[in-house]
Parts: sequence; C-alpha cells; structure tokens
Amino acid sequence: MNKQELITKIAKDTGATKSLAAQSVDSLIQGITKALKKGDSVTFVGFGTFKTSQRKARTARNPQTGAAIKIPKRKAVRFVAGKALKSAVN
Repeated sequence: MNKQELITKIAKDTGATKSLAAQSVDSLIQGITKALKKGDSVTFVGFGTFKTSQRKARTARNPQTGAAIKIPKRKAVRFVAGKALKSAVN
C-alpha cells in the first residue's frame, strides 16, 4: 500500500473527501517527523513505536574500488511492532 492508496482507503472508510484525508495523512506524517527530530518516541498502542537511535561513526569500504570511506555518526529511525500488530500479521 502506498500513500495514495492509504488516502483513498481513509476517504472511503470515513466518508471524508480525498483532500481532507490527504491533509490528515500529511499531518500525521509531519507530527511523527517533528517528534522524532526532537528525540521523542511516538507510540500507537497495539500498532507499534517509532523511535530514534544513534548510529556510531564507522569506516566502510567502497565495493568497486576497495577504498576506505568514513561514515559519520547519525540518527536512525527504528520501528518496533506492537503486540496486536504482530499477532494480526502472524
């Protein structure tokens, strides 16, 4: 499912217009992004948790040339599925 398919499903399920559903999806994504930028985690009970983790700086190799490349430390986004989501999928 992509973003447009999600918007169509939300509009159909709620009876809202696709425009309103698109605004809702965009607002949700912006809210999650803003919270993760601040370092907060976002939890949807039963669905899962979005959180950030720190990745250390490391040295990697270019597979074509074999040259060493320095990769700086950075934040990575992690998602941990909730119990209800795990059981629904399995």
